[in-house]
Amino acid sequence: MKATDALLAIFFALVLLASGCLGNGRGEDAQTTHGIPPARVDAPSSSLEGLSSQPPHSSGLSKIESWAYWLQNASPNVIVRSGFDLIVMDYSRDGNDETAYTRGEIEEIKKAGVIPVAYLSIGEAEDYRFYWNESWAENPPEWLGPENPEWEGNFAVKYWSDEWKRIVFTYLDKIIVRGFSGVYLDKVDEFEYWSAKGHDENWTAKEMINLIIEIANYTRSKAGEDFLVIPQNGERLLEYDDGRLLKVVSGWASEDVFYDGLRPSPWRDEKLPLLEEVAKAGKLVLVVDYIDDGTESPENIARIRDFTEKARKSGYIPYATREDRELDELVMIPGIQPPR
Repeated sequence: MKATDALLAIFFALVLLASGCLGNGRGEDAQTTHGIPPARVDAPSSSLEGLSSQPPHSSGLSKIESWAYWLQNASPNVIVRSGFDLIVMDYSRDGNDETAYTRGEIEEIKKAGVIPVAYLSIGEAEDYRFYWNESWAENPPEWLGPENPEWEGNFAVKYWSDEWKRIVFTYLDKIIVRGFSGVYLDKVDEFEYWSAKGHDENWTAKEMINLIIEIANYTRSKAGEDFLVIPQNGERLLEYDDGRLLKVVSGWASEDVFYDGLRPSPWRDEKLPLLEEVAKAGKLVLVVDYIDDGTESPENIARIRDFTEKARKSGYIPYATREDRELDELVMIPGIQPPR
């Protein structure tokens, strides 16, 4: 071999070694596949179940002292001036795309120091949403169940259905693109409805848990790890949780914890131990009771104060709103709500 050939051979060998092509050494990039750690490479590509191994960032959540729940025709300008720390609102003024809030409006809310979280029902379909097909009234898809007798226009869904999940993730995209900081997941208690219809509750609960985890993984992959995921009601899901659900949620919200309208809540003893579990895990607990009769009577103010004090004593963040449950206004009570 000529000296020049030998030098060339040595040069190319050094290049190959530097690029990691010789030997069996592996760089850091080889330890992941499409962003999934090696231990998860065999996970089904159709499901995100269980991929969140880390809890969401809680930085800033400990500073939340107040929240509000305003779904119908919420005004960004009023929210900005309200003094609440967190607002649960719809992604649009009346539920459809034509009246959706702009990203600029949501950014103004955030600039005011208010965390905007978008409401989303994942256990029922609503006939005023962008995804609704009028033909479903006569020819419903297999995954669409009966109408809720208590809420006209709301229909049970088989939430484990791929067709319904596609609708949910399309909805999430609309929420994310508008700049919301999280989602507020309603009707997670639908697992109880389907178990009463003949399905095994262990299975219906696990399917709802899987859906919430899929939502958490999907939204955080697009909007960042700080994206909030807060289920409402359905606390009994925690009885079926193997630890994944409580780890992935940012907190939990619950209605009628201390009061059912103007009366003491019959669900208090059922709800409190489960919400305490959420609080002990360092997560947000938001409670809303529909106890305000709209008057300034001593009885009304005393009831609101009692609810607020009981909630805060338990470590929960309270919101007292009108007994009609319409959620069509922002309820502010001087000296009580928000607390400052």
